[in-house]
Amino acid sequence: MASDDVWILGIHMTKFGKQPTKDTVDLASEAALGALADAGVTMADMNVLAAGNLTAGGKLGQDLQKQIGQTGIPVYNVANACATGATALRTVIMAVKAGEADYGLAVGAEKLAGAGLLGARPAADADTWTPSGRQGAVAVLEGRVGTGTMPGVFAQIGMEYGHRYGGTSFELFARISEKNHAHSTLNPLAAYQKRFTLEQIMSDVMIAYPNTRPMCSANCDGAAAAVVVSGAKLRTLSLEQRRRAVKVSASVLTSDPWQDACQVLPDVNTLTRNAAGQAYEKSGVGPDDLNLVELHDCFATAELVHYDNLGLCEVGGAVDFFNSGATWRDGRTPVNVSGGLESKGHPVSATGIANIWEVATHLRGEAGDRQIEGASVGLAHVIGLGSACGVHILEKAAL
Repeated sequence: MASDDVWILGIHMTKFGKQPTKDTVDLASEAALGALADAGVTMADMNVLAAGNLTAGGKLGQDLQKQIGQTGIPVYNVANACATGATALRTVIMAVKAGEADYGLAVGAEKLAGAGLLGARPAADADTWTPSGRQGAVAVLEGRVGTGTMPGVFAQIGMEYGHRYGGTSFELFARISEKNHAHSTLNPLAAYQKRFTLEQIMSDVMIAYPNTRPMCSANCDGAAAAVVVSGAKLRTLSLEQRRRAVKVSASVLTSDPWQDACQVLPDVNTLTRNAAGQAYEKSGVGPDDLNLVELHDCFATAELVHYDNLGLCEVGGAVDFFNSGATWRDGRTPVNVSGGLESKGHPVSATGIANIWEVATHLRGEAGDRQIEGASVGLAHVIGLGSACGVHILEKAAL
């Protein structure tokens, strides 16, 4: 029977950072077993498993089962850029909502310590050009018309926002990073827990103007996992399990709609706006109702534009919104109280579930020194170029 409501029963994330003694399966196992224990259930209870990963060969789910229990359930191996973890969770949520499962387990894990920021670089031009395949049918644009490297892409996105609406500056973007690094000092699971002064951020190594090194997400090792349960099954569980369950009021995944686009600048805005709009409509929650937001700050410039894309401010008002102090943990709409990707780290496939872990932990009242008092509604957002955007709205259990 289809389920009208879906809940996160258990959730866990590993410490993010360098994990030289653990491989991807070890990290995934740690997160999965932690989520099962947190939920008060076992692998034998699970009806479906979705495992997100980009680098481990496409069969993390089956390898994970060999460590935590092979029960013959369907396994979905998911890859969807930086939205991989959110996609794994949405896969399980859909199975539960469809009535095919009472319980599901979603996992995201990645080993990325030492991977660097730039990724693969295009080959040097040859003396002659020979078309080869779909992408080879046009000349290489890298360095001629914009850039395809992630630091460069998101630097352009931030600069484009400033060109369109005004008010941005090198210092403004650095202040966003200053906020997130300050928040990280209260998060023991973050890869980096160090506060930086504005001067330190602005004088660090320039990666792609206006983003210096502290303004960029930190590739690292880590995993996160969540146990999802149907509303009907939840009602049969203990009072404590029901008290700590977190309602998934909206789960949305979008990709780029067709538009008369160019290859100069990837559009991270339209699919995020679409995802946020759908999530608000599905949940009946509006931006003003949110007590905290974990958004995809792969770079400081990305955080600014997503204030606007997620409807946290009026169109074009992201600079004023940030300058108001709203996004600090004591502001009216705290953003990235975990420290964000710039501090918490970005093991790509784990990030989508890790952002949800942060929000869920506050809704449960279990965030310790960084707890947002009275938090009852939160939003988690991720975006991966290619492109995919996941938005989840979570609400505190009301017993």
